[in-house]
Amino acid sequence: MEKIRFLECLSKQYPTIDSAATEIINLQSILNLPKGTEHFLSDIHGEYKAFAHVLRNGSGAVMKKIDDVFGDTLFEDQKEDLASLIYYPSEKLQYVKNQGRADSSWYRTTLYRLVSVCQIVSSKYTRSKVRKAMPENFRYVIEELITEKKEVLNKKAYYDEIINTIIEIGCADEFIVEMSNLIQRLVIDHLHIIGDIYDRGYGSHFVMDSLMNYHSLDIQWGNHDVLWMGAFAGQPACIANIVRTSLLYDNLSVLENGYGISMMPLVLFAMETYADDPCAQFTIRSRHGSEMNTQTVLAMKMHKAITIIQFKLEGQLIAKHPEYNMDNRRLLDKIDADKGTVTIDGKEYPMLDRYFPTIDFNNPYELTSEEQSVIAKLCNSFVNCSKLKSHINLLLQKGSLYKVCNNNLLFHGCIPMNEDGSFRNINLFGEDLCGKELYDELERWARKAFFSVNEEEKRVGRDILWFLWNGADSPLYGRDKMTTFERYFIADESTHKEIKDVYYRLFNDEEVVDKIFKMFGIKGDNAHIINGHVPIHHTEGESPVKCNGKVIIIDGGFSQPYHKVTGIAGYTLIYNSYGLMLTAHEPFKSVDYTIRSGRDMQTNQVATEVSQKRILVGDTDNGKKIRENIKDLKDLIKAYRNGTLRQNQKN
Repeated sequence: MEKIRFLECLSKQYPTIDSAATEIINLQSILNLPKGTEHFLSDIHGEYKAFAHVLRNGSGAVMKKIDDVFGDTLFEDQKEDLASLIYYPSEKLQYVKNQGRADSSWYRTTLYRLVSVCQIVSSKYTRSKVRKAMPENFRYVIEELITEKKEVLNKKAYYDEIINTIIEIGCADEFIVEMSNLIQRLVIDHLHIIGDIYDRGYGSHFVMDSLMNYHSLDIQWGNHDVLWMGAFAGQPACIANIVRTSLLYDNLSVLENGYGISMMPLVLFAMETYADDPCAQFTIRSRHGSEMNTQTVLAMKMHKAITIIQFKLEGQLIAKHPEYNMDNRRLLDKIDADKGTVTIDGKEYPMLDRYFPTIDFNNPYELTSEEQSVIAKLCNSFVNCSKLKSHINLLLQKGSLYKVCNNNLLFHGCIPMNEDGSFRNINLFGEDLCGKELYDELERWARKAFFSVNEEEKRVGRDILWFLWNGADSPLYGRDKMTTFERYFIADESTHKEIKDVYYRLFNDEEVVDKIFKMFGIKGDNAHIINGHVPIHHTEGESPVKCNGKVIIIDGGFSQPYHKVTGIAGYTLIYNSYGLMLTAHEPFKSVDYTIRSGRDMQTNQVATEVSQKRILVGDTDNGKKIRENIKDLKDLIKAYRNGTLRQNQKN
């Protein structure tokens, strides 16, 4: 009976045998096409310009297609010039015009080259899919140019006429822009973001704007992402963390200009409360140097003000949730104000800053009325920000804590483990959970923060988002503690150490990794774990490829503050029909440099895994779904033919 009801629903879409048969033929043909190219990025951290460029060049995929088309028939500088046009068509066109090179000959040559590249990048898709990707205003013309027309005897004259007409009627510029955008669109079939879009850089909101318009993507939440999710949900400790981090990295512009969140309540409070305090421990990590001016002095006061508020809010939260096992992060009550020391793990340390005008050491986690007012106004700004709402909705719709896709397990941080290689049990919700079950339950509660109709469930969900940000048992954080307090107030750097989860040692053990695959239902010899979160120290010889290729860490330091640590500016991973290719990127110089020189950002191929045979759509997860659809359509045809269902022929 259930099957009949399902087929009745399917019959509304395919009302006749002919329509169902046609769809089966279409689907069967798709199975034999090469798989689309998947593009993996991680730990973007607001580095919009570098991120946008990597999207445009497909981590080298565009240049690879240009090489495939033109080989040795073009010089390297000609190929680079064409690539930079595809990346930045409007800007490159203006540059060529300013140079006086944009004559009819240049347009004709350029258009032919773009058509040739477009032909090869569209070859792995059905005509229907390519047509949907085309700009509506030039759809017919592009289709004529990139489709082989066997019935035309003099093909050169036919195509020459189309190209010449485009130039003569003054549409060449617009056509070049649309063709370039189409090539970018077709080079990458699907984008995976493995966490940490937000914080540190100046362009987190621009990155999210780009993702809002991207044709096909999924996002695995990073701990910085869930922090912003918690802030939008109204979790005060998440909000305080975001404001503190924004001040630390000198990127309040994301909050103020990107999201329209006013810092004025914090400004007024900090100016009054810390007027005579130099706030020397609360320096600003500016990209433009450490010059001390009025603005920097004010930022340092704001930085201290929100940091103290954060420690108070977190202390309240930890006391409310003993199941988080984070009592070692409640440190305000461990301060001896008279001696100017703090006791951590039984050892007393002198404090670098002893001025705490808002802390009542008889009740150190209580906010003053002024602090309550500041955080209340900030909360109101976050939860009522329409732009942030749209960005968080994207994270909720396209995002998750992990994803299994084409035999690859994608997650941001780690699988919490014990020293013996077993999965660590964590009890947050009244039962011991580990591995996949832990991930699933944490995600359910994270979503309840936004969608539950029960206020208590929403509150617990909001708090879980903060736990995911920095909890010792959080699979997104993956360290024993976040030593924010120690870094501000204690000179002894041994207290600053954050010990990574055992996972980061055990992921070189094939037996352990195979256990992870089994837990997540992944089978086969070509399975991989792909995650980020922990920057790879490239210059020290550390490899991002672990466990004989079964684990790939793609956090190479997109974020500028990490460039000196990692020695590069990020890893990206491409998975196409020939296999996997991991690339290391040098820092992106500028759009202007790329346009003028034609030179792309420097990349180095770090590792490849070539498939023994070309991977087809039929070999992918999408292929499995297509086969299921074909089976359902065959059942529908059978139901039509044996009289179970009646065809709905249109007159």
